[in-house]
Amino acid sequence: MRYWMFFCIAVVLTACTDRTYTPTVPEALEIGRPYTVFAASTREQRADGNFGFDRSQSIHRLELTVSIPPSRAAGQLDFAYSSPKPETQFTIAGRKEFPGPQAFDARLKAALAQLPPKEREVTVFVHGFNTTQAETAMRAAQLAYDIDLPGILVLYSWPSRGNPLGYAYDIDSMLFARDGLEQLIDELQGLGAKNILLMAHSMGGLLSMETMRQADLRNPGWAARSLRGVVLLSPDIDVEVFRSQMSALSPPPEPFIVMISEKDKILNLSARLRGAGASERLGNLKHVAKVADLPIVVIDATAFSDGAGSSHFVAATSPALIAMVRDARSTAKRFGSEKLVVESLLPSQTVQTQIQAVPVHALVPDSPA
Repeated sequence: MRYWMFFCIAVVLTACTDRTYTPTVPEALEIGRPYTVFAASTREQRADGNFGFDRSQSIHRLELTVSIPPSRAAGQLDFAYSSPKPETQFTIAGRKEFPGPQAFDARLKAALAQLPPKEREVTVFVHGFNTTQAETAMRAAQLAYDIDLPGILVLYSWPSRGNPLGYAYDIDSMLFARDGLEQLIDELQGLGAKNILLMAHSMGGLLSMETMRQADLRNPGWAARSLRGVVLLSPDIDVEVFRSQMSALSPPPEPFIVMISEKDKILNLSARLRGAGASERLGNLKHVAKVADLPIVVIDATAFSDGAGSSHFVAATSPALIAMVRDARSTAKRFGSEKLVVESLLPSQTVQTQIQAVPVHALVPDSPA
């Protein structure tokens, strides 16, 4: 019952806010720190220039500059819609649209060329349910900035309705968006990046799995050849569906990481919305034995949930977990390691196994400290 109460409160609060329009405020960069998010979107562009929830048959390509406020705690994401305050809130400070894939690819190549050779990585971030384009750009920037993500960030923005009552619409949009994500990953192969990582949250995990599955069925080995690693954060996927998807990958990319939390309230609600209240979603799995035979690594972030801003996005909102990842990456840099950010999520003893078809482990930290 309490999950339905949280859901109803979210509906009421969302109904009071116009989430469809977010202005571009260049002056925000006089206050905040810039972070570049490249975006490929299958949202239809509206007359006011913003991208809504209608579905586009073509991919729109953009470069977004997010202004990160100067004083904030790690994991904190505060933003407004029509009237942002750059002193304390994330703000869209710049937006450039590219006329086609050639111009977009040239810009990405130039951005990669400016980085040290070991850091020429691309992370494709796929958002989840109930998200507008501006929201997901700011969330992607917050996560990447806080964990010191190497390389460049490319957001795949699929046409979520951006409404808590739009769950069924978002499921259809997720299925619609599979071809666009596959096309984007194919295009990224020609950039000369050292690695391409796929990182997805919530329903974006289902979209990512469906994309890899359909591509591998047509072209066996596509996922493993195209991606250096996969990270699913709080994936909103039925466990049996996930097992079926994994069986179609020949082989799956490595490393393949799934971050879960037993205290994920949103995934408990998701199961109820699907009429499966007694079953588990992959992201709040309580019995790891259900996937123990799969070549994945499960990281149990339950111990970090109480200190996180969102039980459904612990990786982005837990200051303790963010600090742990940053420390791991800092140590790797100090000793000249070429370890991917995805491997920074793993305890050192697991990394030392080189993540080659590692049996799943429930890796529960002793404490959030």
